[in-house]
Amino acid sequence: MSVLKRFRTQAKLEFFTNAQKLRRDFFMLMARDFGIKKGVRTVEFITKDMQPEDQQMFLAIVNKYGFTRFDTEYPQWIIEKFRDSLWQLTRELLLNLTAANSIYAFDFREAQERRLFQDKAIGNCEQILKELEFIIDVFPVATKKYTPYIQLVEKEISLIKGWRKSDNKRFNDLRNENANTATL
Repeated sequence: MSVLKRFRTQAKLEFFTNAQKLRRDFFMLMARDFGIKKGVRTVEFITKDMQPEDQQMFLAIVNKYGFTRFDTEYPQWIIEKFRDSLWQLTRELLLNLTAANSIYAFDFREAQERRLFQDKAIGNCEQILKELEFIIDVFPVATKKYTPYIQLVEKEISLIKGWRKSDNKRFNDLRNENANTATL
């Protein structure tokens, strides 16, 4: 028997599985150079619509200078900068989530430390959104191509905030204990 959607609870560690999916999806986006090209253009791709005499001339130049592939009009270093940035941000997101999840708070200081890692993970998500915004501004890609990625990041933010909120309820007693100890 199935449970009505409104009565379902969030799966434990859904924030973590969503973050792993986010990182995997961003990896695939980066592997395709952010959607600005479908792949590296080979010599055959470029010459397929040329007339035979133009093909021969072009192939002679390609062979003389050793060209084997042609990238887009954007310099590779720009793509590499964006790739490095997103790679690092998605990596830090997972590291912060792992660090936060590895702390089981027995006192208020540990609860604060866990909260700090959760906040850093939310910050990583916001940084990813800003980086995507800049990529969309720079590259001529349709914004709708990036909508699933943006939605995935926004879902991650809400999952982490939900996790943090449940921690607030759980660690409220630790906060009260810390306040009582400080007044003694």
